[in-house]
Amino acid sequence: MTSAFDLTGRLAVVTGARRGIGFAMAEALAQAGADIIGVSATLEASGSAIERAVTSHGRRFEAIACDFADADAVAALGERLAAQPVDILVNNAGTIERAPAAEHPIELWDRVIQVNLSSQFVLSQAVGRTMLERGHGKIIFTASMLSFQGGVNVPGYTAAKSGVAGLTKALANEWAGRGVNVNAIAPGYIATDNTQALQDDPARSRAILDRIPAGRWGVGADLGGATVFLASAASDYVSGIVLPVDGGWLGR
Repeated sequence: MTSAFDLTGRLAVVTGARRGIGFAMAEALAQAGADIIGVSATLEASGSAIERAVTSHGRRFEAIACDFADADAVAALGERLAAQPVDILVNNAGTIERAPAAEHPIELWDRVIQVNLSSQFVLSQAVGRTMLERGHGKIIFTASMLSFQGGVNVPGYTAAKSGVAGLTKALANEWAGRGVNVNAIAPGYIATDNTQALQDDPARSRAILDRIPAGRWGVGADLGGATVFLASAASDYVSGIVLPVDGGWLGR
């Protein structure tokens, strides 16, 4: 049964791979045997921590820097990736902007939607076409607890992550019968830069921990198993799901 999770010989693209959840996802895929193309806005051309992690597992690593807020740069990235035999696309790059809805600057809204949703579609479309031509592929989105809930002071992020959940299902409906599995992972409250403001707020942090049955903030490595599962043959009959990895948050 272990062989169903073996990714040897597969090529995976992980966006937002420089740190946090994306770093953990990329390393987990490398541990399972995949070569990695890591993409982030400020990813070093060589010598990055994620490159060292991937190569320590004996896998090949290629770095690409791309600003996901730049629509033209994302389109060019899609063309570049479409020219390679990508087996796994992990759409993880994201950003968050916090401001009350009544005062939320429209430029912040636009930036969050572009990075977290529009760029995801552009890459999925470009890489997905090549997967459809070959008759196989795995696309994994990073959704959120706010794909299910409204959140506070993050209207753009909530809208984008709700859109990611819908896009996952829409693509799965069209592509599942053609050999391309499209799914999403919804991380719970993970200790990353994106949640630093919540971690630093004693009242919010306590309220969050009180609701999580597991009794702790998640860490990036908690996403590794779900990522490998959805990238592997073990999930060949899994399509259009949004899989929570949340320590039990949604079940509370």
